[in-house]
Amino acid sequence: MSSMVLYFSRAGENYVSGAIRNLSKGNTEIVAELIHKWTGAELFPLKPTVPYSFNYSECIEQAKNDQKRDARPELISYPESLAPYNTIYLGYPNYWGTMPMPVFTLLEKFDFSGKVIKPFCTHEGSGMGHSLQDIKRLCPGADVREGLAIQGAKVARAEKEIKRWIEE
Repeated sequence: MSSMVLYFSRAGENYVSGAIRNLSKGNTEIVAELIHKWTGAELFPLKPTVPYSFNYSECIEQAKNDQKRDARPELISYPESLAPYNTIYLGYPNYWGTMPMPVFTLLEKFDFSGKVIKPFCTHEGSGMGHSLQDIKRLCPGADVREGLAIQGAKVARAEKEIKRWIEE
C-alpha cells in the first residue's frame, strides 16, 4: 500500500511574520513537496474551480464568507480513487480556525474508513485550530493521527520537524 499527499495551498499575497508578502508558492505546497520527497507519496493539489483571490484581504474575506455559509466549493479535479492508499497526508493552511472549505468538499466526497490520515497545516500563530476535530467528524472510521502545525514563516527551516512527524 502506498500514500498520497492531498493538499490545499495558495500562492499570492500571504500574511507572513506580521507583513503581507507575495509568495510564488504557498507554504502548504512547500511542506507537501517535502513529504513527497521523503516518502514517495503521490501529490494531489486541491484546487477550487473558483480560486481564492490573489489579494490577501479579499482572500480572507472570501474564506470567512465560505465558512459562514458552510460552503462546499467545487474542485477542478478529484483523485480517481483512494483505494490504493493506506496513508493520507492532508495539508492545508489554517483559515479561520480550521481547514479551507475546499478541503471539506474533498473529505465529504470520499470514504476514509480504514485510512490513516496525517494532517498538517501552515499558520501564522493559530496552530491546528479545531481542524483535527473537524477531520474526525467528517471521516468516521479513519485513524486520524496527531497533526503537524508549522508557522508559515518557518516552513523553510522546518525540515527536521517534518521528518520527525513523518516517522512517528
